[in-house]
Amino acid sequence: MITTAKSTVVLLACLATAGAASAQSQNGDWNGQSGIRHVLLISIDGMHAVDFLNCSQGIAKVNNGAPYCPNLAALAQNGVNYVAASTSKPSDSFPGLMNIVSGATPRLLGVYYDVAYDRSLAPPDKTTGNGVAGGNCTPGKYPGTTTEYEEGIDIDQTKLNGGAPGAGKTDGGIASIDSKRLPRDPARGCAPVWPWEFVRTNTVFGVIHDAGGYTAWSDKHPAYSSVAGRGGYLNDYYSPEINSNVISLPGVKLPSQYDCGVIPDPSADLTAWTNSFENIQCYDTLKVNAILNEIQGKTHDGKSAKVPTIFGMNFQAVSVGQKLIEGSTKGGYKDAAGTPTDSLYKEIVFVDESIGEWVNALQNAGIYDSTLVIITAKHGQSPIDPNLYSAHPGKNNNGTTPATVLQNLLPDSESPANPNGIGPTEDDVSLLWLKPNTSVVGAVKLLEKNATAIGLGQIFYGPTVALNYNWPGFGPGLDPRTPDIIVTPNIGVTYTGSNKKLMEHGGFSHDDTNVVLLVSNPAFGARTVYTSVGTNQVAPTILKALGLDPNYLDGVRNEGTSALPDLDLQQFFW
Repeated sequence: MITTAKSTVVLLACLATAGAASAQSQNGDWNGQSGIRHVLLISIDGMHAVDFLNCSQGIAKVNNGAPYCPNLAALAQNGVNYVAASTSKPSDSFPGLMNIVSGATPRLLGVYYDVAYDRSLAPPDKTTGNGVAGGNCTPGKYPGTTTEYEEGIDIDQTKLNGGAPGAGKTDGGIASIDSKRLPRDPARGCAPVWPWEFVRTNTVFGVIHDAGGYTAWSDKHPAYSSVAGRGGYLNDYYSPEINSNVISLPGVKLPSQYDCGVIPDPSADLTAWTNSFENIQCYDTLKVNAILNEIQGKTHDGKSAKVPTIFGMNFQAVSVGQKLIEGSTKGGYKDAAGTPTDSLYKEIVFVDESIGEWVNALQNAGIYDSTLVIITAKHGQSPIDPNLYSAHPGKNNNGTTPATVLQNLLPDSESPANPNGIGPTEDDVSLLWLKPNTSVVGAVKLLEKNATAIGLGQIFYGPTVALNYNWPGFGPGLDPRTPDIIVTPNIGVTYTGSNKKLMEHGGFSHDDTNVVLLVSNPAFGARTVYTSVGTNQVAPTILKALGLDPNYLDGVRNEGTSALPDLDLQQFFW
């Protein structure tokens, strides 16, 4: 089970899917009835399917027209490329990640955003670092609260190690989560709700561990230990805080051999790694090195261990390359064809070179043939066409947001009218939870009266929400986490009002959701699949490749999620 440094607090119970046949050999290696012994799962956050097409085949006016992701292109020569893959909706990192590893949608997961709302929970004991106010909790009383599962629950979000007591400067992990900053559950005596408890389903990490496998993951927040899933287990979790202050990282070398012991972009805003096209590469390389250690049969920090049965990480560099405006330098795209700016081009090259290091390491370790490599993304980014970007509210009071229009109808912790709060759940989508006994129809009419000001694209409420999620509310047959209203704006409209960004994600648009999905192994031939698939199909595919029954996943049993089509996995079995 996963525990914090506080040995008296047991955080995870045994896996709910107990009974999966053990496939662990005496030396700890996966010993199932499949030639696939390892799964390397990679999320290149923000990377669209068209980004992979352009970098693997080349595009005019970039790199002299030559391909600029040769390592990804090489994987595709022995891989199945799903060009119509879609992320979760909403397309935020939190539901996007959990969608990939669970096989479930937000409806079953109960995960809508890293900052969302739950009508059945109570506020944290202590105000989070980002402003979810601490409050009272009485067993059996259900006031509702904004829920935060990002950097704000760290002990100290300014530190790369999250403020974990006694931790090295890059390595806090789960021990850096401040339990007093977690929402509390009045139905469980006001116990804090840890990230893996907040998720309603199990994941591949729990199923594989229960079957005797060794599990590892690296990500951008300690909160993303949620990948363990309900009742799950991570043997090795690494999570340097991405929104911490930038520091020097001696001995951490980029693929270009630049030593991050000297901050590459010291003139940038050093309050977060995401504020610089260059500094983000040093941050991502921490996790790249963790994977290199794990390929060699070590923990992320170099201690003796096993080669994980399942392991992987997220890259943040491409997402930063897409979104960031740093001074006079812009990231993003030049046109609707997805031609990258020079800044984005460099981030894609960095990620590709890092993946090349892993492929070499897998080959040197003699496990490349027995490893299934899956490249995908938690979310895309919108709009690709830079001419469509419209920040609300923008310059000269351009437009407003749905939450601002309804601010007096929202709980205090969700309302823009609260000057000290974390703010509403809005990026290029708006998720709206109303105060109890508020007329949803009346709120919708108010939004429609302000359609131009909010850049209204589509409103979902009532049956159009319940069809793909659950009926919102608190009580029998109702889901306390489902938003009352979901607003998707016109393409290009974002509700952050930021003048430092070019794109956002979270919405339902094609640019938000159509991401790279490549499944590769040397035994495969190159194949392109044009049929629409979902990134939630990755989870049952992983279990199927390892010789485990996908039905061990709650998402498969409850939502009918199937493995990805057109994969010849049978050749690995005997």
